[in-house]
Amino acid sequence: MDISEPIIRREDILVLVDHDFNSGNVCIVSGAGTGIGRATAVAAAANNLFTVGIDRNETEGKKTQEMARELGGQMVFIPADLTRDEDIENAVSEAAKLGTIRYLANIAGIQHIDSVENFPMEKYDLMQRIMLRAPFYLSKLTIPHIKASPSGTGAIGNIGSVHAHLCTMNKPVYNIAKFGLRALSQSIAAEGEGKIRSFSVSTGFVKTPLALNQIPAQAAQRGITPEEVVRDVMMGRSRVKEMMAPVDVANLFIFGFSRYSKYLVGGDLLFDGGMVLTY
Repeated sequence: MDISEPIIRREDILVLVDHDFNSGNVCIVSGAGTGIGRATAVAAAANNLFTVGIDRNETEGKKTQEMARELGGQMVFIPADLTRDEDIENAVSEAAKLGTIRYLANIAGIQHIDSVENFPMEKYDLMQRIMLRAPFYLSKLTIPHIKASPSGTGAIGNIGSVHAHLCTMNKPVYNIAKFGLRALSQSIAAEGEGKIRSFSVSTGFVKTPLALNQIPAQAAQRGITPEEVVRDVMMGRSRVKEMMAPVDVANLFIFGFSRYSKYLVGGDLLFDGGMVLTY
C-alpha cells in the first residue's frame, strides 16, 4: 500500500464562497512543514486567507509557502519551536502584523510507540508540550485578536484522531493528547458564546510522514510485519480500505472555519472510514 505523501492539487481543495475568506483575515496553521499541516496551510491560502504557517522545520515550511503561492494564495512561513513560549509569542505577534487573526488550526504533533510501563518520561513531557500545551497557548494568544476583530468572530480547529475516541495499545500519550484536544475544543467553545467557535477533526490513518514513520515501531512492538501493521492494525477496522490524503483532512478544517459551520460549536468532525462506530 502506497502511503507516500500525495501531491496537493487545486482541484482537490475545497474552495468555499465566504465573505470572511479574504486576504485581510489571517489563518495560523501549526505543523505547516509536512502532512496535514502543510495541506491545511495550502488549502487556507487557496481560500484567499492570508495564511501564516509555523513549524520547526524551516526547509519544509518554506516549501509549503512556495506551494501555497504557486496556487495563487498568500502565505508566510515563520519558523517556530512549539516547545518555546517565546517562539509561539513571536509567531502570533508577527501574524497580527499581516492582517486580522480570525482562524487557528492546531495541527502539529509527534508520535512515540511504547507501553505505559516502558514509556520514557522525557517523551511524555515533549508530546504533552507540543500536542496540548502549545495548542492551548496558541489559542490563549489568538482569542484576544479574534475578539478585537470587527465582527468579533472566528474559529479554532484542533486535529484529533480516532485516538480521541478510542485507545489502542502502545500509544498512551498520543491517546491522552488527542482526548485532551477534544476537551480543549469544547472548553474554548463553551466560553466563545457562539462567536468564537472551536471544533476538532478526527480521522483514521492519513498518508503523512507521521503515519509512515510509526509502522516499523508498531511492527516491532506487536511482533508482526510492516505489511500486517498497515492491513490489520491501521486499516483493519476501517470500512474504507484506503488511507486519507492530507488534503482531505485540510478540507474539513476549511469547512469548519467557514460560514457553513455556524452550528459546529465544540463538535468533532469524525471522518474515519467507520473505525470508531462500525466495528
